[in-house]
Amino acid sequence: MKVLFILNDAPYGSEKAFNALRLAMALQKDHPETKVRLFLMADAVGAALAGQATPQGYYNLGRMVESVARKGGEVALCGSCMEARGLKGAAPGTMPQLAQWTVEAEKVLVF
Repeated sequence: MKVLFILNDAPYGSEKAFNALRLAMALQKDHPETKVRLFLMADAVGAALAGQATPQGYYNLGRMVESVARKGGEVALCGSCMEARGLKGAAPGTMPQLAQWTVEAEKVLVF
């Protein structure tokens, strides 16, 4: 099974990104044969920032994105979304890449 997660919302403005990443991690744990891909766009690109300082006991989306990647998940950040927010570092993802991932996916979940 190939599952594509598309995240749009700000990392900490709601719990959508948190819940998407929880589900992605659960799929990797409970169904290791499942290929997980994350495409972060709009304000969701901020979820992948390293070094996020979150309060004690609060979830850290940067660490969650890293966990998905460490377990073989593919992660891409929209390049124009990164540029609009002054973010650098990761290789930028593209709309043609998102289009390709979409046609290859058996399930697409949008958060």
